Amino acid sequence: MRWMLLALVLGTTSALAQVRVEEPWARATPPGAKVGAGYMKITSATADRLVGASSPAAARVELHVTEEKGDVMRMRQVKGYDIPAGGSFELAPGGAHLMLVDIKAPLKAGMKVPMTLRFEKAGEVKVELRVRALGAAHPGMDMKH
Repeated sequence: MRWMLLALVLGTTSALAQVRVEEPWARATPPGAKVGAGYMKITSATADRLVGASSPAAARVELHVTEEKGDVMRMRQVKGYDIPAGGSFELAPGGAHLMLVDIKAPLKAGMKVPMTLRFEKAGEVKVELRVRALGAAHPGMDMKH
């Protein structure tokens, strides 16, 4: 019985270690805004799928993609994001992102927003979105003037 429990614990730990979240961040929101967006890079040693997220900072968190059709950019909700084995999936402005819906307070630069990501195989992974200035670009793309 102890061996089965140990195998279960090690198997769970192994699955969680397979998913890595890098640079989770969000942009600050203007006063009165009801939505915010979260971005990050997710890598996985094995194929997995991000199927949901939640945060105490919002009523709900939805998975969205931005698509261009002609001259119009539109967002639509999706059921998940596939993370390829040995690869990564990036959530970034203008593409896939996590939409924080009905935020409870404005997101201000310097804040940390707790979030729980739900993966099909890895289960729940807790992260903190670091809130950057309104209009901020991807963390690696900031230009200093």
